Amino acid sequence: MSIQGVQLYIQDDHVMMENGILRVTISKPERIVTGVSYQGIENLLEVRNEESDRGYWDLVWSEEGTAGTTGTSYVIKGAKFRVIVENEEQVEISFTRAWSSSLEGKHVPLSIDKRFVMLRGSSGFYSYAIYEHLKEWPGFNLPQTRIVFKLRKDKFRYMAVADNRQRRMPLPEDRLPRRSRPLAYPEAVLLVHPVEPEFKGEVDDKYQYSCDNKDLYVHGWICSDPPVGWWQITPSNEFRSGGPMKQNLTSHVGPTNLAMFLSAHYVGEDMVLKFKRGEPWKKVFGPVFIYLNTLIDNDDPLWLWEDAKEQMLTEVQSWPYNFPASEDFPKSEQRGCVSGRLQVSDRHVSDDNISTNGAYVGLAPPGDVGSWQTESKGYQFWTRTDADGYFLISDVRNGDYNLYAWVPGFIGDYKNNAIVTITPGCDIDMGNLVYEPPRDGPTLWEIGIPDRTAAEFYVPDPDPMYINKLYVNHPDRFRQYGLWEKYSDLYPNGDLVYTVAVSDYRTDWFFAQVTRKKDEDKYEGTTWQIKFNLENVNQTGTYKLRVALATAYVAELQVRINNPKANPPLFTTGVIGHDNTITRHGIHGLYRLYSIDAKGALLMEGENTIFLTQPMCSSALQGLMYDYIRLEAPPSNNSTKKH
Repeated sequence: MSIQGVQLYIQDDHVMMENGILRVTISKPERIVTGVSYQGIENLLEVRNEESDRGYWDLVWSEEGTAGTTGTSYVIKGAKFRVIVENEEQVEISFTRAWSSSLEGKHVPLSIDKRFVMLRGSSGFYSYAIYEHLKEWPGFNLPQTRIVFKLRKDKFRYMAVADNRQRRMPLPEDRLPRRSRPLAYPEAVLLVHPVEPEFKGEVDDKYQYSCDNKDLYVHGWICSDPPVGWWQITPSNEFRSGGPMKQNLTSHVGPTNLAMFLSAHYVGEDMVLKFKRGEPWKKVFGPVFIYLNTLIDNDDPLWLWEDAKEQMLTEVQSWPYNFPASEDFPKSEQRGCVSGRLQVSDRHVSDDNISTNGAYVGLAPPGDVGSWQTESKGYQFWTRTDADGYFLISDVRNGDYNLYAWVPGFIGDYKNNAIVTITPGCDIDMGNLVYEPPRDGPTLWEIGIPDRTAAEFYVPDPDPMYINKLYVNHPDRFRQYGLWEKYSDLYPNGDLVYTVAVSDYRTDWFFAQVTRKKDEDKYEGTTWQIKFNLENVNQTGTYKLRVALATAYVAELQVRINNPKANPPLFTTGVIGHDNTITRHGIHGLYRLYSIDAKGALLMEGENTIFLTQPMCSSALQGLMYDYIRLEAPPSNNSTKKH
């Protein structure tokens, strides 16, 4: 039996694409996805919502010079409709929104070409957009842009983000004031009178379902009657901001399904895309694939998740797609690739170079070491090394890049200073690259695992009054609400004291250095202690304290040795961080590494104490998380310092 071709129907107030499997309806002139029909369900989107509040692209913008991560929310609408491709194999339609000087101060100075694509035999549809800012246009800030789909609450009740992160979800009504109690911030509520009693006593918060870019390829919702899955598949991270460790929202109560391209979540203002007048820019976001599936020879609706993962792999293998009609989306033959081998040289670990295994290697726009963490204007291409340290980064867009890397198990960031210029069809072999992580002398002691997260440290059980049942006995227990309050319960009077060679960081090092609650809405800073013994002290040498932070939020780290009142402290970071990781149930945000010189005269034979003070205390949600701490002895005469 032949597969039906794709059909396009253009009417006065809407456009329809269908291929015999599904039908997608887009409104005119709003250019909003108002309907998706599949498997006998006339509309999978929320019919109780206004048509303008069902499926749309939106953004947040502000004028040049505006501080912060907020701005004006704008649902992207198109003034001009065009048919780009129309045949039985493919329909691609375009909705463009232009900008002119008459709109200055009223609308974001961007031209936006929003595309929708349907293919023959495909159980879903694609969307992508081309954003462009001309150099003569005014500057502006762009904190966020995304695609939003709001599904029918009477159909889609089961949400899946990962194999071990899926569950039946509350209804949106359960978040209303008469059914819930507000918690520390608007996104989090306690369900006290939910429509269904099974959710009573649970916390609902969309940030509990955030995900790292490196793991964020497919997520969505399941309807059990009839069995239908709605999945958002992102086959490439090249157009997402912030690299592989950047966290983004996924799906949440609504039921809402998001495709996040740019956001400041878990980073702060450093991630906001900022343009000046005279700065031209163009970027393609997507395509992403909205995949719909149903059961054929299986009666378990959860199989729909397994099928969605298989489809995700198919989409990843098909990237870059060969069907987008825009010349701004290069096909595989128009791209290049980069390969090489990455090793680590640390003579205090091994006399030989160490082959990396699972190191993150990426191409991102030229910048400083680690600048990829907050890069959002260009494209990034990441891979991981194999067991022998070899890597291949394929299908890279044309342009100039630096090669960056970081290696789990070692501190710091690698950057190759050479500009890597990608041209169509190029195959660049970088050869053998050697990363020399910061190191002065041998390790005297260390706390934690250098992996850019605080996941290895002690994460307490939540208050039983504020749980999410999904994360009970779960490896991501840090996603429970209110864990910052547990520090005051564990340390009501004095602060954490960690004794090297006695304490165990898995049980004795709290995952976040937060404030201590004193009275209602009053908090105080905290000072943690690391106690350690030295048999011999090199009084004329310089010891090195390495402190890697996994995140910080309006916090300061002051370091003192053997004198808790030393003024000024031996070292201070100053006030750092707007990651908001503690609030949003994360275990990492921006990575920061500090290397602190400690003169031997500060130390003594026998017991020593390092004091780590976080004095900022205007709220419960300030603080920082450590990734890893190490004390190094002074370098020997024949060793080389690597700061």
